[in-house]
Amino acid sequence: MADNRIITALDVHSLEDMKKMVITLGDSVTFYKVGMELFYSVGPDTIRCLRDMGKKVFLDLKVHDIPNTAAQAVRALIRLGADLMTLHGSGGALMLQSAAEAARDESARLGMERPRLLAVTVLTSIDEAAWAALGHGEPVGTSVERLARLAKEAGMDGVVASPREAAAIRTACGKDFLIVTPGIRPSFAQKNDQKRVATPAEALRDGATQLVIGRPITQAADPKAAAERIAAEIKEV
Repeated sequence: MADNRIITALDVHSLEDMKKMVITLGDSVTFYKVGMELFYSVGPDTIRCLRDMGKKVFLDLKVHDIPNTAAQAVRALIRLGADLMTLHGSGGALMLQSAAEAARDESARLGMERPRLLAVTVLTSIDEAAWAALGHGEPVGTSVERLARLAKEAGMDGVVASPREAAAIRTACGKDFLIVTPGIRPSFAQKNDQKRVATPAEALRDGATQLVIGRPITQAADPKAAAERIAAEIKEV
């Protein structure tokens, strides 16, 4: 039985490759992330196809614009039926509030279940040196916690953050706040371009609700076996 805390990232750029991976993983994975590469290559058919295959969808497009434009983008995306959607937390409180209101309104209008909205905090490819180079005068963790608090106050259901910040976010934002963590590297996997990483079990113990895992599964010699191995690692957490 698949563990819904594992979200497999479909970092491919064709519908055929997407279907092939989903079929390969079979019942070992039920939740998939559709990001920019796949969505911009194929479009809405990605979500429709995954839904038709009985899968849950995390649509990770990181909407980031002025409040009205962000809200209209969310309205347009609602009808696709994703379970989770992202906006950039750095867009500010008003942008996040506008998006949250648009999601509630459009879901009610369409008679659909509202997707859960997540604010992206700081990308997991960014370390302290890169953060400082962007002009920030405080540590990454401090900024992430600040963005998480802002996101909750603005009506977001949760955040996307590094597993390194999960414990602080859980303390700051409470038990019902979603914390979706990329930068997950099982004990058998390489870090690749991720900087702020943790193992699946570490992330969950620190307060993560769901784990986004891509290459350790999709680029494994046996993807299904890799997914099952990760599920086994977190079974008792």
